[in-house]
Amino acid sequence: MKWSDRFAAMAAALVLGAGLAACAPAAEEGPPLPPETMTQDPEVPAPVKLPAKVTATRDEILAYAKRGSLSGLARFADRNDGFVSNLEGTPNREFWDLLRRTGIDPNMKLQALLDQPAGKRDVDGETWYIWPDLAAKNPEDLIPEKLSFQDRKRLTDLIGEDGVAAIREGQAYPGMRTAITQSGRWVYFVLGSDGEE
Repeated sequence: MKWSDRFAAMAAALVLGAGLAACAPAAEEGPPLPPETMTQDPEVPAPVKLPAKVTATRDEILAYAKRGSLSGLARFADRNDGFVSNLEGTPNREFWDLLRRTGIDPNMKLQALLDQPAGKRDVDGETWYIWPDLAAKNPEDLIPEKLSFQDRKRLTDLIGEDGVAAIREGQAYPGMRTAITQSGRWVYFVLGSDGEE
């Protein structure tokens, strides 16, 4: 086939394609869908909506943490019946001072923790809001293969490979976590099972 014949065939195909496109019905364009009607990625759960009492408690905790006030944070923790910062029974302020002297700043840890998404869990008929959301899951639901790609990476970033191995053995979330009840009571702030708790 000569060059001129090939050129003529290509030109005819372009003209035919343009003609077919002109005959096709135009796509209807309308206003964009409002965010609440758009479908969400099924692997990414909707964010947990925090009740006003939970938000108020979280905001008060963050106010002390942002000021770097261990005294204020400890006084606030002590006003919350049954609050736990460690499993040894050391008073909250004393425990947090010890952590700070060893290079772990509870205020900074708390700010980073409350920057994570929250999850929720029913405990003895009461809803607890837990940070990070991964800590609210049952161990069998935390196995990396059951999580979205983003949550798998986040889980590893939060608790490391040793923590993931502990979850695979059936243990609960082993990392830093905190919880506030639906009534606004601060339940715990523990740093994890890596020797910091």
